[in-house]
This record gives sequence, C-alpha cells and structure tokens, in this order.
Amino acid sequence: MISLGALAPDGDLVQVLYIVAFSLFIIGIRRGTHPTTAKQGNMIAAVGMAVAVVTTLALEGIGNWGLIIGGLALGTVIGAVASKRVQMTGIPQMVALYNGVGGGAVALIAWAEFRHELAIGAEIPLDTFVPILFSMVVGSVSFWGSGIAFGKLQGIISGRPVKLPGQQFVNALLLLGVIAACIVLGSDHASGPSQGLFIAVLVAAAALGILVVLPIGGADMPVVISLLNAFTGLSAAAAGIALDNVVLIVAGTLVGSSGTILTMEMATAMNRSVGNVLFAGFGGAPAGGAASGGEERPVTSIGAQDAAIKLAYADSVVIVPGYGMAVAQAQHAVKEMAGELEKRGVNVNYAIHPVAGRMPGHMNVLLAEADVPYEKLKEMDDINPEMPRTDVAVVIGANDVTNPAAKNDPDSPIAGMPIIEVSEAQQVIVIKRSLSPGFAGIDNDLFYEENTSMLFSDAKQAAADVAAEINDL
Repeated sequence: MISLGALAPDGDLVQVLYIVAFSLFIIGIRRGTHPTTAKQGNMIAAVGMAVAVVTTLALEGIGNWGLIIGGLALGTVIGAVASKRVQMTGIPQMVALYNGVGGGAVALIAWAEFRHELAIGAEIPLDTFVPILFSMVVGSVSFWGSGIAFGKLQGIISGRPVKLPGQQFVNALLLLGVIAACIVLGSDHASGPSQGLFIAVLVAAAALGILVVLPIGGADMPVVISLLNAFTGLSAAAAGIALDNVVLIVAGTLVGSSGTILTMEMATAMNRSVGNVLFAGFGGAPAGGAASGGEERPVTSIGAQDAAIKLAYADSVVIVPGYGMAVAQAQHAVKEMAGELEKRGVNVNYAIHPVAGRMPGHMNVLLAEADVPYEKLKEMDDINPEMPRTDVAVVIGANDVTNPAAKNDPDSPIAGMPIIEVSEAQQVIVIKRSLSPGFAGIDNDLFYEENTSMLFSDAKQAAADVAAEINDL
C-alpha cells in the first residue's frame, strides 16, 4: 500500500498512474457520446479524476492537510447538493458556473506557483514562466466571463447585450495592456515590483472577461459557454506544462480541443463566425409581436381539441422542442402525448436543432430524462428532407431555430442560419404562451404562415390536454 507523501514527483509509478487517469478520461468522453452509455462514461471519467487526485496528494512535499481536506469536503458538499437540487432548466448556468470555477482555480494555481518561485528566490525559466502567465490570464478571463454568462442565464443580469460607450476600444486597450504587461514580466519577472504587476495583470484579465461577455446576448450564451470551456481547458494544459504534470496537460488539452470543436460547430449551425458572436451584440433587437413596420399580422388560434384531431389523424408527426419546453418542464407531458399518438399508429419523431435550448445537447438531455428513445431524436440535417412529407410539425417552445426569415429575409439578423424547416410540413402547430420573440429578439414569421396554427398555452399543460383529447377520440 502506498502511503501519502511516499511518491517522488517524477517517479515511474506516478507517471503510470497519471496515464491510467487520462486514459479513463478519454474512455469516459468516448462513452459519453451516446445517451445509453453517457452515465457510464461519466462514472469512468470520475474514477480517472479520483486516481489523478489521489496520486497527486500522495506526492512528496504535499502538506497543509487540514486545508486540503477541508476544501475537498466543502467542495464535495456544495457540488453534491447543487447538482441534486438544480432543475433541468438550470443545467446550462450550472455548466457555466462549474466551468468558471475551473478557470479560477487555474488562475490561482498560476499565481501561487509564481509567488512560490519568488519566495524561494528562484529564477523562473522562461519556458515555465510563459505557461504560468498564459494560464493566469486565460483562467481569469474564463472565471469572470463564465460568471457573467451564469448571471445572464440565471436572470441576475439582463440577457440582452449590455454595451458601454467605446466598448470595443476599451476591450482592445485592456487586451493590449495585458499583453504588454506579460512581456514586461517575462523580461524581468524576478524583480521586486513584478508581483504587483502580476496582480495587476490578473485584475485586468478579470475586467476583460467581464467586458467581453457583457455585450453578448442571451441567444449566444451556448457558444460563449463552450468557448469559455475551451479557454479553461487550455489554461489548465498550460498550468500542467508549468507544473510538469502530464495528467493536467492531457486533461486540459482534451477539454480545450473538444470545447473549440464544439464552439466552431455551433457557430456554423448559426451561420455565424465566432468573431461575430463575440463582437456583434446579437440579440439586441427590440421585442415585438408584429411584422416589420408595426403592421399587425393575423394568426390562426386553436384549442387542444382541434390540435388533437389534427395529430390523431396524421400518419407522421415531427415534434420540435425548444427552450420553452425546458422552462415549462414539459418533456414528460410531451412524451405522453407522443405515446397516445403512437398507440394510434402515428409515426412520431423529434427534430433537434444544434443550438436549441441554452447549451449543446440541452434538448437531448431533457428528452432522455423522459425516456424518449434515442433513435427517435433526429438531427436537423436528417429531418429537414422529411419535412415536406410530414403531416404535422409540432413546435414546442422553439422560436429562432424554426423562423423562416433565416431563409427568406436576407436582411434578417438570423439570415442564413440553418433552421428546422417546419414551414415545409403540411400543417404546423406552435405551442407557445404568446407571440413574443425568442433570444434573437425578432418576430417569428412562422406564426403567420397559412399552414400554421397557434396553441396559446403553457407547454406542459397544452401537451397534457392534447394527450387527454387524443385518448378520448
């Protein structure tokens, strides 16, 4: 049995255990790519993390056990309680918060390592000091930016873009200042004033993280969360280089690369660049329920019974979920409605847009919670060709991702964005409380199409009422 403090940091056993740890990370991520194995993958990755933590704590020179054990206990309690209590609608902001905590931890590690080297009077090699600076800056940006993203998603801060006068100029000035200060630190970091300059860079990076995310609208928060997640991973990998810790390097690289890929894919799904997401202030259009120019457009309103008749006598139905379904916690009622239709021989599928909801896979998670079979979930590119042959498309709380303006109006803020082409179905039923716009802040032309009927109601109540009416037919 290995006793704590018995392992040399560069020992072969340590490296073997670290290889085991990051191998489990990779296997866990691989298993997490499918809903049927995702839970198992999460547990495998957790075992890998446990191996990495225990191995690190067993290294020679580890001390302050009271602080370490207290921190582990406090973090475990907070994490367990928060994860148990959070609603499914709150998962995106919890992801943002947890990601931010990771970035903050990396920034503090970088600061602690810098102070330690100064305290012992050591000259920090440049190939170590550069990763320290990188992890400190990027980790701080990730922590404070994720905090703003959390606030926007939680409703603490307005979800609309918050712009200051000369915002981009201030951001550019801060970035240049951080880079200049890092160059100064790198050239003469052993002098007395360098610690004060290091703290100043830490504070400037924090301000940069806040000011970069504030002007971004709520519609783009999924992309921002993914990008900040990539930042956290990259800063962790840099900290691993500074500490010569192989498991931190690999884990950070995995998070950084996967977050970067996901960010690019989501930006592509919205037909926008990452730069446009960060600097365009998307989602700032005024809310409204009328057409451009203020002209009111007529809509067709129906009740649960009429909707039930349309659905019950259809051969094929496609359900398009969105954030409204998540807010109403309607996934179980929607599954019940689909079950009643399937009893009558109706073919029911679910169309999933890549950025529906507030985080990647949000709709998949909600529907999996309701035990919707995974094979029923169809990606946008797979379901769109089927839409012209679909008898009824049911839109439940989705807005911008079904708006035909993306295809038909070149002047629309969402022009060119790939959408679920529900307007191509024979009939469309939109379940929504009102004609209010989505995160993009623009009117949805789908509501006014000739083949669209609006069922104005809470999504959960509407789905339950329609299911009851279908059962009574």
